[in-house]
Amino acid sequence: MATVIAVFGAGSWGTALGMQLARMGHDVRLWARDADRAEAMERDRVNQRYLPDSPFPESLHVSSDFAAVCEGAQHLLVATPSHAFSETVDRLAPYVTAETGLVWASKGFEPGTGRLLHEVARERLGADIPLALITGPSFAREVAEALPTAVTVAATQPAFGHAWAALLHGHNFRAYYTADLVGAELGGAIKNVLAVACGMADGLGLGENARAALITRGLAEMMRLGRDLGADDRTLMGLAGIGDLVLTCTGNQSRNRRLGLALGQGRSVDEAVAEIGQVVEGIKTAEEVMRLAERAGVEMPIAEQVHGILFRGWNARKGVQVLMERDLKRETE
Repeated sequence: MATVIAVFGAGSWGTALGMQLARMGHDVRLWARDADRAEAMERDRVNQRYLPDSPFPESLHVSSDFAAVCEGAQHLLVATPSHAFSETVDRLAPYVTAETGLVWASKGFEPGTGRLLHEVARERLGADIPLALITGPSFAREVAEALPTAVTVAATQPAFGHAWAALLHGHNFRAYYTADLVGAELGGAIKNVLAVACGMADGLGLGENARAALITRGLAEMMRLGRDLGADDRTLMGLAGIGDLVLTCTGNQSRNRRLGLALGQGRSVDEAVAEIGQVVEGIKTAEEVMRLAERAGVEMPIAEQVHGILFRGWNARKGVQVLMERDLKRETE
């Protein structure tokens, strides 16, 4: 009998993960907030808005009926934008048990607090519920097309992480697992801010040397904050950290990189977001990263410049100059 998995969030990433799970033989129910969209996706057997070239596997079905999607589901996966995570978990709470646990593929922090998403889930669901995150270098379109992809599943309980890796693993999709949930969450969130920085540098025509420097020094910032919050350096040197960072900073499928490119070419934040037409996680994440950094007393100059450009009207070209004129220092700490 097929495993029943409910996926919440019918954007590009939730749809792609639902397709991968369905390819693995699971019975996947994909929840879409908008009833008309859900009906169209179920009828046309494709997510026309986000993944128009990737037909659904037979065992993936779409509905806007939240209760019906939850009923009898053995596993629950949240793939909404991070700012909708709390609301989704609250709606899911009556259906979450120690057996279903809760998994998410959202990358970001709780808006206004800078809390990691596992802290939000733990507060809402209690200490007995196993939690996990799916993260790593993975563009939704390529997952939907079954192109080779590797991710990591970070979980509060090893058996739960291993079980979810096994649900996903196969058909050109490789899943690893780890116990370092904090490191995996930080890597998946902070890379979006750094991708905006790399996009701006490329939009300004500053060259490949500048991009490589931003990626490398951005990783140093990520690890600096990670150490303060208890993350394992090895996680940030793996798929959830450097892997996702390189992909997002260099691949033009990245919305965050495309935002940076537009800003570097002189467009406003509003113009760039309208052109992209989807949620750009790096904008909200930049605020929360700076909130965390200030709270921890951790220096993150690249993230600070991105935040200033997004929210304080700072100039992108001047931001690069500020970074280049910082005092001489050791590379490693």
